[in-house]
Amino acid sequence: MTSNTRVVVIGAGLAGVRLARRLGELGTPALLIGEEGHPPYNRVLLAEVLAGRYAPEVIALPAPAELVRARVTGIDRGRRSVVCADGTRIAYGTLVLATGSNPVLPPLRGLFTPDRVLPEGVHAFRTLDDCLGLSAAVRPGVRAVVIGGGLLGVSAARALAVRGAQVVLAQQSERLMERQLDPGASALVLRHLRDLGVEVHTECRVRDVRCVGGAVRSVELADGYALHADLVVLACGVRPRVGLAEAAGLAVRKGVLVDDALRTSDPRVHAIGDCAQHDGNVYGLAAPALEQADVLAESLAGNTAARYTGTRSLTRLTLTGPDSPFDLAAFGETDPRPGDDVVQLADATRGTYRKVVVRDDRLVGGVLVGELGTVGALARAWEGAEPLPDEGPLLHLLTNDGGS
Repeated sequence: MTSNTRVVVIGAGLAGVRLARRLGELGTPALLIGEEGHPPYNRVLLAEVLAGRYAPEVIALPAPAELVRARVTGIDRGRRSVVCADGTRIAYGTLVLATGSNPVLPPLRGLFTPDRVLPEGVHAFRTLDDCLGLSAAVRPGVRAVVIGGGLLGVSAARALAVRGAQVVLAQQSERLMERQLDPGASALVLRHLRDLGVEVHTECRVRDVRCVGGAVRSVELADGYALHADLVVLACGVRPRVGLAEAAGLAVRKGVLVDDALRTSDPRVHAIGDCAQHDGNVYGLAAPALEQADVLAESLAGNTAARYTGTRSLTRLTLTGPDSPFDLAAFGETDPRPGDDVVQLADATRGTYRKVVVRDDRLVGGVLVGELGTVGALARAWEGAEPLPDEGPLLHLLTNDGGS
């Protein structure tokens, strides 16, 4: 394929690899550029690697036919080429940004050494290198502080506890995973972590990271209380990687702005995955990234009708360990509005919780913790957005195993 028609994809994560693979299947091969030294991998499963359940090679993604390992430092839209750190240029006909996101590093005193690197023992948790560094440092009895109680922080705390670490989780808001879960489900996650020996502090702001000889020794909270730490894990969320797009003059807000064809403000440049903002949404989840990759592959292969209209995505988390897995799923609006119908079923003994929210005879959201046999039926009812049957639909959906 000549350079003036070549599709070049920057980013070898889930979205970029899926796009390259689908394009190859459709007869439009793409050149994929990835900056990490590892083969492409499924970032969603990093916590399972940290927990010791999977070896790194188990989470590898199918290798695309053309993969270049390089760090892209610039986009020359006039010459239709990307510039790499070693000075080489790669020409493109169509460019796709699948640059993903970066971990948010909180503004804490002492977080960086004078040369702007993280001290020994302080780890972000975003890449396979982050995961392998943490894995090498974990041993039974090590004192670990996880900063952030969202999906990533809960997963990291669970994995470290399974490895035998003494784990403290510090969450600034009033409950765990507040973006995905309602208070009832969040309380069960809290109970599960505490049963594993994780010490959880909510409504707790971290102020300072204390180091001795370049290595972390403690984390200080806003109230002055100090948490001794051999390891600190930063799980404070992610931010879309938009630096290349901004420097190239593309339209950017939270993410790189794209239309229903996933085109940026330059029609020869597209964006998908964590870095893309479509119709006001930056999803930061695997399901929308994969759907965007599939739609764009169809479009670039010649299907002019292919359009991305948004993703109704379900968040699912399985926390594995020496005992039985702890499962949860959440989708749509889990907090009801006035006038909504809500049905909840809770079993404190079994640690299960199910709740659905119905508005105008349509399922608009739900959250399940524990046995997830009903999640398939609930998700199909939600995704279809069809009116529910008149007689007993809510209890039926919550108790019938519709297949997960």
